[in-house]
Amino acid sequence: MAKLLAVCTGKAEHIEGYSPLTGINKRAISGPVAIGPQGIAEDAILDRKHHGGSDQAIYVYFQGDYDWWAREGVASTPGLFGENLVIQGPISADTAIGDRFEMGDCLLEVTYHRTPCMTFAAKMGDKFWVKRFHRANRPGAYCRVLNPGTIEAGMDITVTPYAGERVTVSELMSFDTSKDLPLDFMRRAVTTPIREKTRFKYETRLADLF
Repeated sequence: MAKLLAVCTGKAEHIEGYSPLTGINKRAISGPVAIGPQGIAEDAILDRKHHGGSDQAIYVYFQGDYDWWAREGVASTPGLFGENLVIQGPISADTAIGDRFEMGDCLLEVTYHRTPCMTFAAKMGDKFWVKRFHRANRPGAYCRVLNPGTIEAGMDITVTPYAGERVTVSELMSFDTSKDLPLDFMRRAVTTPIREKTRFKYETRLADLF
């Protein structure tokens, strides 16, 4: 059994020294929070090209990964990495596409990993953060909402592992900078409920090869 440690939302804000408005500055909130098909209604999502949508409705980060970052000198508070939920229990290396998190009447399904960007680097105040986050390979997980519901920090979470191919979010992230993805990896990935954008890309590549 896992535990929901925090629920976080953000408003449209500026980061010092960074001109675009962003919703990455998330803060923990108290009380019940409604989760819909597009995530948390009160949470600001400004870069719709790369964030949000039904396949990336909720971003989860894991306390076990935050504990690792603490040992690397990064002091964490809920929402630091722009996540919506902080979960105690699993870690990125063990979390696979298709894994499900059930809390009350809300059911989430893992679809992809988080890819660091310059907005994230600006938030962390570290121009090398994108490379550092990639090297750590602890990306957290994007989720789609299979069943909307109301959640609150402190709830128990039932984690149901995906029964098919285990393609972890860490494995996916390790190929972020690869131009030539292994055929076996792409074949495995398209058997999972991976986000549709990536499924289309992999299926197109595979079709072009044969």
